[in-house]
Amino acid sequence: MPDLIESEAQLDALLASPSERLIEFMRQLDGDLMILGIAGKMGVSLGQLAVAAIKKAGARKSVYGVARFSNPDARERLEASGVRSIQCDLLDRTAVADLPKTPNVLFMAGRKFGTGGDEPLTWAMNTLVPANVAEHFRDSSIVAFSTGCVYPLAAPHRLPDEQTSPDPIGEYAQSCLGRERMFQYGSQRWGTPVCLYRLNYAIDLRYGVLHDIATKIWHGQPIDNSAPAFNIIWQGDANQQALLCLGHCSSPANMLNITGPETLHTETVAKQFGELLDKPVRFTSTPEGGCYLSDSSRATNLFGPPSVDAEQLIRWQAHWIKTGGRSLGKPTHFEVNDGAY
Repeated sequence: MPDLIESEAQLDALLASPSERLIEFMRQLDGDLMILGIAGKMGVSLGQLAVAAIKKAGARKSVYGVARFSNPDARERLEASGVRSIQCDLLDRTAVADLPKTPNVLFMAGRKFGTGGDEPLTWAMNTLVPANVAEHFRDSSIVAFSTGCVYPLAAPHRLPDEQTSPDPIGEYAQSCLGRERMFQYGSQRWGTPVCLYRLNYAIDLRYGVLHDIATKIWHGQPIDNSAPAFNIIWQGDANQQALLCLGHCSSPANMLNITGPETLHTETVAKQFGELLDKPVRFTSTPEGGCYLSDSSRATNLFGPPSVDAEQLIRWQAHWIKTGGRSLGKPTHFEVNDGAY
């Protein structure tokens, strides 16, 4: 891994660089791959990574990328890398029924921000769309992206693992549990192999918890430390693990917490950024209540530790902010612990 990341071209190339383990997995994987909801923050790099791994494996299989593609740039980047794009509104059951059936599916579609005030659309995107997909791809293996927000709020010393019963707070998190239930129902009814991929939080330098904290410090804004701690994982590792999860789908549905092994404390990380950016650090409140955390021991045992640890991510992020690296302008709202998105 590089000491620092200097450009978007370098960042994108790093995100699309497959590990030897992923290359070998793609060599052994049977059939084509489809990524639904590919145009989001993680999807483009996931599609590029899948194509790169297949090429390096010398395998003959296609990667399809499905989205509404309201942003034409995402579609152009995917096509240029070798992803075969398909425009589709996944809320339209007829349109979903026309999608080619591939043996391997990664489901990334969903809605989070803007839930407040438009809850019906959030529920439709997070439950009706999974129902459409689960039925159409009943004979495929499905890795369904989910979130650690389905768990109850936790203290930093007691992390929820996959045996922890869901207890979602607020309509967004409740709808995410609904998404999981649709895929679990499909797995039970049709025997579909499913892996529920509970992620929090991915880091890409252009967005993420570290980006949110560092940007505020750089601009002299106080840090909301209502949530005392958080977990993170490098997006490159999150994408590698998502593809490898195709080998861990089962019926009944399997579930895996995907994040880094470190539990990071908000105030400690903020002070690190203050030193790296040579800026003062202020906080808005006293930490109270729980936060969204996950125990990722099972994933670490399956896939090994992430290739980039938290300390390196913090150094990368500070340099990215100092040198004017681009932002996607999509805050994570990691500090929210009342379920109101």
